[in-house]
Amino acid sequence: MSGGVDSSVAAALLKKQGHEVIGLTMCFNLAEQDGKKPSCCGLAGIEDARRVAQQLGIRHYVINLDKDFSRDVIHNFYQEYLNGRTPNPCVRCNQFIKFGSLLKKALNLGAQSLATGHYARIVKSQQGYLLKKARDRKKDQSYFLYRLAQPELKHLIFPLGNFTKPQIRKIAAQLGLNVAQKQDSQEICFLPEGKPGDLIKAKNLKSVKPGDLVDKDGNILGVHQGIPFYTIGQRHGLGIAKGYPLYVTKINAKTNRITVGQRQEAYRTGFIIKEGHFLNKPFKKKIEIKVRIRYNHKEEAAVIYPDGGKLKIIFKDPQFAVTCGQSAVFYDKDTVLGGGIIQKVIDERG
Repeated sequence: MSGGVDSSVAAALLKKQGHEVIGLTMCFNLAEQDGKKPSCCGLAGIEDARRVAQQLGIRHYVINLDKDFSRDVIHNFYQEYLNGRTPNPCVRCNQFIKFGSLLKKALNLGAQSLATGHYARIVKSQQGYLLKKARDRKKDQSYFLYRLAQPELKHLIFPLGNFTKPQIRKIAAQLGLNVAQKQDSQEICFLPEGKPGDLIKAKNLKSVKPGDLVDKDGNILGVHQGIPFYTIGQRHGLGIAKGYPLYVTKINAKTNRITVGQRQEAYRTGFIIKEGHFLNKPFKKKIEIKVRIRYNHKEEAAVIYPDGGKLKIIFKDPQFAVTCGQSAVFYDKDTVLGGGIIQKVIDERG
């Protein structure tokens, strides 16, 4: 229970179904930054969760996972940005924290299952448990859950999978929950301002240095603030006026150089994944599938070529801003098959 409307209604629905429900809220010791409160798991969120639990008449526990979160999520976040990659901390939080450390805590408390307010569905089949998209496609969070495996899936419940967001808010209002109209968190919980570069610079002053902004021919166009302030496809904050929009097309952390160009220069045909993760059977042969390369990216047709432990993914049409560090997720219609972290971007157009 994060203190938001989704997890609050999830708990209420399960209690109504007759389950014995206890509320667990994770604490990461997140403090305010420049007057902005953490979007979840801060003191305000914990207090909201406590009040909802009291209103529902269920036991409530706060679980301190600060060390786990720092080790498995924040440290990786820093290192990836410093290396010129763009990580997705929500994917790692789900893998290591919510459905790793927290799931173990829940089972140790005697719980049979762990339920969350995620918008996704779990369906049991002859092949095992399947992870599917939520009914509400606008809120679907299956992308962030692709690292789940069968041992976790059998203990998980997603009560909101067949609901739309408006329906959830309506249920919360009918129950009189004080979080019924609480705003959804749109930011990374430990970045209430949404600026990775500022946080990383404060923690790694010697590692974040200005460098050259160059075009594809190596001509110097300006100076960048430091590698962690940029990501592939970024348009704003470049500080260059050329009479037409410029986008980040390449980041080289070793040379501390960032390459910019026109939008078409940021398109690539594919990428390499070193270690794929599969919810059921791994791909052994070439397969045509739909692939999503970031949360707000529509799945696109691609061909996957397994090569030992690696996967080579080639899109039928070049895609904008394929980014190292981001997760690529494989879909068969509404079913998540697996995915992996983009390790190398390739372009086979010559």
